Amino acid sequence: MGICIYLLLSILAHRYIFCMAHAETTKEGHHGDKEKTFDTKAIWRTFWILLIITCIELVIGMFIAPRFPHSMKIWFNLLYIIFTGAKAFYIIAEFMHLRHEIKNMILTIAVPALLFLWFIGAFLWEGDSYKQMRNNLAPHDSKSMQESKEHPKQGEHQVNPEKVN
Repeated sequence: MGICIYLLLSILAHRYIFCMAHAETTKEGHHGDKEKTFDTKAIWRTFWILLIITCIELVIGMFIAPRFPHSMKIWFNLLYIIFTGAKAFYIIAEFMHLRHEIKNMILTIAVPALLFLWFIGAFLWEGDSYKQMRNNLAPHDSKSMQESKEHPKQGEHQVNPEKVN
């Protein structure tokens, strides 16, 4: 029985390989010498868009942002996030060929990626909230710092004879 299955599988595999080779020669025969050219125009357009966005980020970060007060930092960070998202969109759309997919495929990839970014933001927010809560409940004051300095180093403990028994 095992030998019959092996022979049957080898015959089917041989026919499959033969059919695939025949299909490739037929496909080449229909198209002739015309090969599909890679869309270099779209690649160069994406390159220039990414270069322009990066140059804008650098100019803002090096020359414009330092002239504003520190309280405006949140707006510049938001601007950097928007520019970075635009660059990520162009990279994914062009180089990963997602722009040419159907809407459901795009949503299948985009929604989990956005949820992942949301999770990162939520964990950072929660971590900062925990840090603030911990600092509010147990503030680091000078008294606790002095107490920690008064504790003897390890191995230098002195025994108080009054507290022994």
